[in-house]
Amino acid sequence: MKAPVRIILGSAVIGTVIAAALLSLFWTPYDPTAMNIAERLQPPSSVHLFGSDPYGRDIFSMILAGARGALGVALAAALIGIGLGVPLGLWAAAGRSWVDEILMRACDVVFSFPAVVVAVLIAASFGPGARNAVIAIGIFNIPVFARLTRNAARGQWNRDYVWFARSAGRSALGISLTHILPNILGLLGTQATIQLSIAVLADAGLSYVGLGTQPPMPSWGRMLEESQTMIGFAPWLSLFPGLAVVLTVLGLSLLGDGLGALRRLHRSPGE
Repeated sequence: MKAPVRIILGSAVIGTVIAAALLSLFWTPYDPTAMNIAERLQPPSSVHLFGSDPYGRDIFSMILAGARGALGVALAAALIGIGLGVPLGLWAAAGRSWVDEILMRACDVVFSFPAVVVAVLIAASFGPGARNAVIAIGIFNIPVFARLTRNAARGQWNRDYVWFARSAGRSALGISLTHILPNILGLLGTQATIQLSIAVLADAGLSYVGLGTQPPMPSWGRMLEESQTMIGFAPWLSLFPGLAVVLTVLGLSLLGDGLGALRRLHRSPGE
């Protein structure tokens, strides 16, 4: 699949998810937290588009509200990683060797564990909740962006324009912020979409084990956990939240892959 096609498809999917999240701020067909036992376990119909759960809550309304939570956690976690990881990476690339060595060894420790496992350990230590889920996922994002920034920035420090800037008396901080950072923003943007997709999965996993978003706020992961014993006679309970997670991650992955392919093509037109 060509890069423009991946970008278009990914943007369409993510645009739909964002629109659903924004819509849930102002309107949902039903209150996503309101129980109505008289309409429990209703199959998909014109009354309940995606059916209802064992408590009579409207699944479609819960999916819309869950999109807001999933994207909010993922975006906040990505901002933590960028806000702390990028400065650390720039510092390591421009600083002394011991700074670089300490940062890389810390990254190796974090990378020795899967992202979801790290998030579960941190969330379990701090306690359940959306805020702690953001902190847990964001902590894992920091070394990701730190190492990426460090590697990309070190390559830029060998360029001629950096040599001229140093000859003109520019400080390492000034060169990092005004020359190097703008040249690696495309790479960081591509990585950000990848980390967003990982964060959506991590948030769903944390909610699935009870460490993420807490009731009564709907969560795709918790919807999957609550539906696992009823898949045989009420498959819509797991089908729609599962599709929401899969499509969101797929859309972000397509967007990230497409942006990465375009960036590589721009750097090497002959390839």
